[in-house]
Order: sequence, then structure tokens, then C-alpha cells
Amino acid sequence: MPRKHQKRWDDRDPDLRDLLRLPVGERPDLDAHRADARPAGPDDKDAARTATAELGERLAGLQERLWAAGTAGDRRRVLLVLQGMDTSGKGGTVKHVIGHLDPAGCRVRAFKAPTEEERRHDFLWRVRRVLPRQGEIGIFDRSYYEDVLVARVRGLAPPREIESRYGWINDFEHEVTDAGTTVVKCFLHLSYGEQKRRLLARLDNPDKHWKFGPGDIEDRELWPDFQEAYEIAMERCSTPAAPWYRVPADQKWYRNWAISRLLLEHLEELDPRYPKADFDVAECRERLLRAP
Repeated sequence: MPRKHQKRWDDRDPDLRDLLRLPVGERPDLDAHRADARPAGPDDKDAARTATAELGERLAGLQERLWAAGTAGDRRRVLLVLQGMDTSGKGGTVKHVIGHLDPAGCRVRAFKAPTEEERRHDFLWRVRRVLPRQGEIGIFDRSYYEDVLVARVRGLAPPREIESRYGWINDFEHEVTDAGTTVVKCFLHLSYGEQKRRLLARLDNPDKHWKFGPGDIEDRELWPDFQEAYEIAMERCSTPAAPWYRVPADQKWYRNWAISRLLLEHLEELDPRYPKADFDVAECRERLLRAP
């Protein structure tokens, strides 16, 4: 029997959230977990692509319901936060997972180095301006966590200020969850060896040179420091309201399936409903039938 038929992941299986969620208040040991692990789900690329496409159809239906409910006053919305080292697949996730959704109900933001205007404000100022509105799914390709990751490793802010930022992040996430936002924070767990292969692939393909910069090598040389910064951030900022999920990212097909499944589980729990018509449906139908 082909390997892809040996295991099927369906609604009878445990939530993937329970398998990937990091314990609250504990510092994770990233080296203790394989970045090519498959704790659950499809066994190979073909099965994963089929399963991800099926999940995409279900996601699209739930997103439409969420968007429709938002037009009728339902204040709920979803924020998907994608964090990970260079080449871990943040952009690929947006393309392959969010690509199934209606752009009208999505808000994607890729956070780069802050502009001069953004530097004149606190680090959360630019984030508040692009949060998803009610009914929307927001996706952050990198996020406000850069201000305790890159800032910590590169010394871009005083240590005392960086220490304060963890508390500010927790307060911010409690604020947005209290306002109706479901926050789904995914750490795309990439191995050191796989990152090297992906960076070399970019250098070997002229069409991918635009995605590479010498700074990628400098960041790679600081790999242990970045891993430590991630561990600290996930320890300090994993709460019951906004936990972290560690998603194995060495295999792109598994990463895409896992994040699709995580997003689906959160949306199914929200269970948004189409709003009831606020007009006389029968009367409108009769008017249309009488019209020439």
C-alpha cells in the first residue's frame, strides 16, 4: 500500500493545536525538537497537497461566513502572526495558505525595518494601524516580535527597554483579544542545515537573487543568538489568550498543511454564521418576478 494512504488526518483526530501549542510560561528548547518532524497529518508531499487543497475549500467557506458576519456587526476577527528565521517560509505560507481566501476579507502586512515616521512612535504604533477589522483575517509576515528579536540580537534598543517590551506585548495582545481578535502565533521552526540549502538555492537561481541580501549571511552567523531570542520571546509572551505554536518548517508541504489546519481549527471554533436578512425576502422576490 502506498505510504500516503497509511495515515489520514480527519475531524476525528486530536486538534493540531494541542500538539503544536507551546506550554504557557515555559522556555522551549528549540534544539530538542526536529524541524522536519511530522507530529500528525499527511505522510508525504502528494497527500499533503491534496489535504491542504481540501482544507483551503473549508477555510474559504468559513472566511466568507466571518466576513459576512462582520458586515452585520459581529466584531470578531483573526490575526495570524508568522515568525521565523530567513527562508522559513513566511511568504510561502501567505501564498499557499492565504491564497485560498477572498482578498476582500484579508489584510496582509509584511513588516520591514521601521520608517523614519514609525521610529518617532512606540514600536506598537505601526502595528495598531494595520490590525484586522471586524470580519477580517489579518496576516503578519513578521510582526511586532521583531522588536524583541532583531532588536535584542542586534542591540537596537537598550536592554532595559527590550525587557519592558515583553510586558507591553502581553498587554497589547490581551487588549486585542478582549476586543474580539483571535490571535494565532506561529513560529516556523527551520533547521540550520535547511536554511543553508535554501539560501544557496536563491544564489544559484538568478530569478531569486532579489530575495537574497548579504545581511542574510550575517544573521545566519548569529543563529544561536536568534534561537535564544526566540526562546525568550515565546517563554515571556505565550499566554492562554495568545499562545505560540511551533510549526516544523523544513518541509514546505508539511508547513503549509499544518498552518492551514491550525487556522481551520480556530475558525471552526469561532463558528461564524451568515447574518439573517434585514429585509423582506419574499417581498423582494415578488418584485423581481413582476419586473420585466
